[in-house]
Amino acid sequence: MIERFHPEGFPPPPVPLSPATKAGDFVFVSGQVATDRDGTVYVGDFTREVETTLDNVEAILAAAGARPDQIVKIGAYLSSALLFAPFNEIYRRRFPEAPPARTTVVVAFGHKDVRVEIEAIAYVG
Repeated sequence: MIERFHPEGFPPPPVPLSPATKAGDFVFVSGQVATDRDGTVYVGDFTREVETTLDNVEAILAAAGARPDQIVKIGAYLSSALLFAPFNEIYRRRFPEAPPARTTVVVAFGHKDVRVEIEAIAYVG
């Protein structure tokens, strides 16, 4: 069975996607950026941008019945290789023990102010 989830209080995505899809014992969270609850993209401090993005991922996981400690894989997309070290520091704080598997790549975003996008896969079985 496949279910789609959209967290209460989140604006509809500006592009055609489901914020989360649950298939069997897995929850797949679509790539998230640092947006406020009104859908405005946050521009400013990189640490806050990453933290807000991870908060959004966690809120979407919760809507699908999953917890952050159930994340098995993260895909992280950065706008510059120079952000890799500060991203790692923030990631270490958020996942201090047994962090999920991760792939991090540098990409060009369609929105000029976005510097990080994060997707996640959680196992809830």
